Amino acid sequence: MDFKNKIVLITGGCSGIGKIMGRKSLERGCEKLVIWDINEEGLATTKQEFSKLGGEVSTFKIDLSNLDEIKIMAQRVRTEVCSIDILINNAGIVVGKYFHEHTHEQIVKSMSINTTALMHTTLEFLPGMIAKNSGAICNIASSAGLISNPKMSVYASSKWAVVGWGDSVRLEMQQLKKNVSVTTIMPFFINTGMFDGVKSKVIPILEPERTSERMIKAIEKETKMFALPLPYWFIRLSQGLLPIPAFDWVMDNVFGVYDTMKEFIGRK
Repeated sequence: MDFKNKIVLITGGCSGIGKIMGRKSLERGCEKLVIWDINEEGLATTKQEFSKLGGEVSTFKIDLSNLDEIKIMAQRVRTEVCSIDILINNAGIVVGKYFHEHTHEQIVKSMSINTTALMHTTLEFLPGMIAKNSGAICNIASSAGLISNPKMSVYASSKWAVVGWGDSVRLEMQQLKKNVSVTTIMPFFINTGMFDGVKSKVIPILEPERTSERMIKAIEKETKMFALPLPYWFIRLSQGLLPIPAFDWVMDNVFGVYDTMKEFIGRK
């Protein structure tokens, strides 16, 4: 999927990976960039910064945990901008606690923003893509959608759901012979502030600029499943071949994954 002259919508697009992917979309010549975010001040700042890059930038303040807002803002986009060619479902939150320390409200909000918001947003724009037989959907999941991890139980469950749902939609488009690509991306921790305090002794914390570039290229190449830095097939193969105790031992003692969240602080 070529970004040139396309209309791109990014959720959570005024900070972190979302903001960088928005900039890269404009640098690749997208005609219009639509940014959804809950941060009103961040939206204004980002729009001003991006005004020098060419292309039209439209911003919408939205709480993605609110289904009514998703429906309203989607209709505004269709009316005020146009149909969407490329949808990047990027917005997400994390609560770095043991499961029993969560509140019910934190569980509901995490699942709403990280999982069901992607489904509802896609449902608003996918029919338009199907009608014109063209489009691309990119779901930013997480390596936590492949590997369980202490102090990430709700976050991991939300991302496991995204991996399963997103790839099912990909297969549906394939079965229906529709030219709509679905790319599911599962990165390790990225140094954007969202996971401040995370420690990794073997697997490197990913740098935002390079990671964003690889994500954009995955959309362009219509890659189906993309995990980094450990490839998707390696993780799945290891899970399939090793007994659970052996897999746990490797993740814990070799890669140190199970200790990564011990000093988690998160974005202030």
